[in-house]
Amino acid sequence: NNENKPTVRGSLDAYNLIFPHWDINTIELHEEFKVLFLNRANQALGIYHLSKGGVTGTVVDSKLIFSVALKCNASAIILAHNHPSGNRKPSTDDVCITNKIKEGSFLLDLTLLDHIILTKDGYLSFVDEGIL
Repeated sequence: NNENKPTVRGSLDAYNLIFPHWDINTIELHEEFKVLFLNRANQALGIYHLSKGGVTGTVVDSKLIFSVALKCNASAIILAHNHPSGNRKPSTDDVCITNKIKEGSFLLDLTLLDHIILTKDGYLSFVDEGIL
């Protein structure tokens, strides 16, 4: 039933939808990477917990992201990960993996809508910052 699915209209909607999937007690302890899958109307289909890593990074396997996106018939994806340091500035690796996933998304008719970096105090949106 599509009426019960939250709609994402921008980065704040995405952040509000995905932030509760982090444990506030460990958000500054280790990095986690999650993906929000959306249908053609930008309604949430689900959130995939891709990986949990250490203080300075986590594994982002793009094949797993695309596999789950195709299995749930997603039309769009939003990437999200936390920075335990509290610094929301994207690293070079963050930008590289985002570009890699954007290229793969294009080939699979998926739209990469955003990449959000979360901290316990807020977020940074690649789209809002003009990075994506």
